Amino acid sequence: MDTVGSQGIPGSHYRPPYGVPKRLDLLRGPSSGTVHLPSHLDWSGNAVYDLDAPGRVVDLYRAVLIEAATPQDLYAYLDEKVLGRLWALLCRPAQLRKAWEQRFPVLAEISHITATA
Repeated sequence: MDTVGSQGIPGSHYRPPYGVPKRLDLLRGPSSGTVHLPSHLDWSGNAVYDLDAPGRVVDLYRAVLIEAATPQDLYAYLDEKVLGRLWALLCRPAQLRKAWEQRFPVLAEISHITATA
């Protein structure tokens, strides 16, 4: 997993770097059912996600993308196909979006298609 942080960007505040997996096909997390995220990924007190509820699956993906500390976090909780379906719907920091879309042009294409639709 490569990481992208805010160090060196004028006016930015430090945040731990975002994780980006080596390959999308390594994302084999659950695509349905209920998931309980550990506290290092979600400390909100509402860390149980029903992946069959559209709003909650979006919330889970956003939390994991932003807070993942290790490649294992990404691999354990994200699914390649679900990520592709949700990519355009996810509110995510621009730096995270850029890092993932540079690594995975298919995600950039999804963003481009939805922006021009």
